Amino acid sequence: MDFELTQDQEDIRRGVRDLASRFSDEYWAEHDQKGEFPTEFYNAFADGGWLGIAIPTEYGGGGLGVLEASLLLEEVAASGAGMNGCSTMHLTIFGLNTIVKHGSDQMREEILPGAVDGTLHVCFGVTEPDAGTDTTRISTFAKRDGDSYVINGRKVWITKAGQSQKMVLIARTTPRDQVEKPTDGMSLFVVDIQSDQVKLQAIPKMGRNAVPSYEVYMDDFRVPVSARIGEEGMGFRYLLDGLNPERILLAHEALGIGRAALRRAVRYANERVVFDRPIGKNQGIAFPLAEAATRLDAAELMARNAAWRYDKGLPCGREANMAKWLCADAGFEAADRAIQTHGGMGFAREYHVERYFRESRLLRLAPISQEMVLNYVSQHVLGMPRSY
Repeated sequence: MDFELTQDQEDIRRGVRDLASRFSDEYWAEHDQKGEFPTEFYNAFADGGWLGIAIPTEYGGGGLGVLEASLLLEEVAASGAGMNGCSTMHLTIFGLNTIVKHGSDQMREEILPGAVDGTLHVCFGVTEPDAGTDTTRISTFAKRDGDSYVINGRKVWITKAGQSQKMVLIARTTPRDQVEKPTDGMSLFVVDIQSDQVKLQAIPKMGRNAVPSYEVYMDDFRVPVSARIGEEGMGFRYLLDGLNPERILLAHEALGIGRAALRRAVRYANERVVFDRPIGKNQGIAFPLAEAATRLDAAELMARNAAWRYDKGLPCGREANMAKWLCADAGFEAADRAIQTHGGMGFAREYHVERYFRESRLLRLAPISQEMVLNYVSQHVLGMPRSY
């Protein structure tokens, strides 16, 4: 069993690290505080060819796997960019997987090259206010009308909707009470979100404010049949193709934030002198940071395992969910320890660890809560009765 990354994978890490280092913690703090999209950062990664790392080469992408994409996002987060940096691009990486696998040739030609070169922003419309984690309860409905669908409904927590031209949208095309299984009767679409029939409202939130989240309202929103991905009624099955890679990618982002927080905490512990000695000499400071490092390293092994299995075409639901749970907890614990190490200064924006803390907290909620991961493990790994 070889745990070592290949030379090409190490080159990816170094290349991303070098590019991300051009954007300081102060850059990210300012954009987070102002709620300003990091256009310069996004363009730099687009110009470097990084956005299409996992998109097939025939559409201008890198044709690489989820492991390479995960290394990219981990390094972005670890640079201090955190979720503000990763969220500019991770939807391009995992959200378009459904188009790569199930879209028509025309749709791939229309969407993928623009996503690769950064000229096309795409968001992902799944979550709804009254459905939560139960996607089968969505009420957004697409009614067939000749060679079009007319869509009515509402989505919430849609990252980057205001900066996007397209949205990958899931909607019911058959009412839930008219299908054999709740997961039937849903369809996926790629729609032009910049329409008079689509209204956006930004959501004020605790963190990751450089990349806004929106409520999206669709009223009699007409889209052509050609906007549908694959067959009608198969949307939920297509959606599953993106769930495991999404969890693997977000797990690595959590690792990166934890690494950034730990790096700052260690530096502060070595430099801060109290009672004529660096506070890092005190086991009360040193041991929690050592434990945080240990937890990050352990979580990393599961995340790498999950990415490797996905790229090999092996079942990875167990590993992807566990990786998300372990990395989210390890990243949050590292960020919390970083604040504790800084003492009162940990609350100050000047030291940036409060930003890491806010962003790491998000990853214990999204894209799936820690509790729902444990539901998955209980049912699908341990064989216990479904609890919801």
